[in-house]
Amino acid sequence: MTQHQQFEARVRERMARTGGSYTAARRHLVGDEPPSDLVHPGLLPGYAPARTVSQHDAALWSRVLGQAGALNPVTVAPFGEAMLAGLGGGIGFMVFTFEYRDVTTATVVTRFHPGPYRENLLARSGAEVRTLTTTSRGRARTALDTALEAGRPVVVRGDRALFAGEEPDEYGESADVVVAGRHPDGAFLVDTGTGLHEVEEERLAEARAARAADKHWQAHVEDPGSLDAPTLAAHVRTAVRETAEALLSTGGPAGVPAHFGKNFGVRGMRTWAERLRDTRTRKGWPALFDDDERRARALAQLQRFLGGDEWSGPGALRPLYARFLREAAAAPGLAALGELAGRYDALGRDWDALADVVDPDCGHEQRVAVFARMAGLLDGLADAEEAAATALLRSA
Repeated sequence: MTQHQQFEARVRERMARTGGSYTAARRHLVGDEPPSDLVHPGLLPGYAPARTVSQHDAALWSRVLGQAGALNPVTVAPFGEAMLAGLGGGIGFMVFTFEYRDVTTATVVTRFHPGPYRENLLARSGAEVRTLTTTSRGRARTALDTALEAGRPVVVRGDRALFAGEEPDEYGESADVVVAGRHPDGAFLVDTGTGLHEVEEERLAEARAARAADKHWQAHVEDPGSLDAPTLAAHVRTAVRETAEALLSTGGPAGVPAHFGKNFGVRGMRTWAERLRDTRTRKGWPALFDDDERRARALAQLQRFLGGDEWSGPGALRPLYARFLREAAAAPGLAALGELAGRYDALGRDWDALADVVDPDCGHEQRVAVFARMAGLLDGLADAEEAAATALLRSA
């Protein structure tokens, strides 16, 4: 089992033992995770491994930019996870289901997507980041060593399970991790966001080559830059408008076929609610997930999406966005953003309530009622999300 699968098993074991909800069990176990900021021989000076993570990419780059000396000009401190997440586009919504021969998938994304989230947060941080994509293992290794010798941690992309010293995840997507130094015994120190792992050179190369589209990709901070407060405020305004417009759009994201537009933003939330309560057509979830095994697998997948840190996060990332709004309110001319933070704290609680209704163990006879309850919660969420995004647009 991969580390994430092992963690999921622990969540479900705690749910069974305590009778508590999925989100409560997950948060308890995250809080129980041992701190990962211990002293590790070979760790680059100034690099602090993650303790807690809400959104993987924002937290990862917070650590990398912080080590390089990039500063938020308003706080004169390293960029935190919340600020970088907000600059990346923050929150969003997407829902898709796909039927295959043996499985029907259920994908829900609650971060800004499919826009350039990582690219946005880096460009708006003011730092100069050098990236490299190569098919040459030797060139990739040389570039990695050069950056580490210059004292810079390197972000690499590949199979997360292999990076963690586990068996490869055949169906997993690429993940970014940080090569944060070298252990005296020769292994690389890799920060996956769930702790530091000593990874031998051969296994690191294997992980980096595992996904053809991302083969040997890497990035490091060349220059931390010197952003000023008015420029940061301008970037925040752009990001907030981008977030609000994506949530309120009726046409779908740029580059996505128009007929898929109904799966994104507030409109996507309403589409999902309609399909959850649709008992008449094949597109309705009661029919789509009529089979017990397909339903159990899809709803477990849905829980992982809502509870994970890659495509979503606690409270569908709305509490993290609330933190961003409070921090951004200190920038010149943006005080009004802080007044909207409470809306997103409340939305986070509502999204957690929805996640707690998702039940992979619900039987065939219970599925219609479970889906109807989810739809009712989504109706309220869509209304509140629309009102909050409209207020965001006015404030930016």
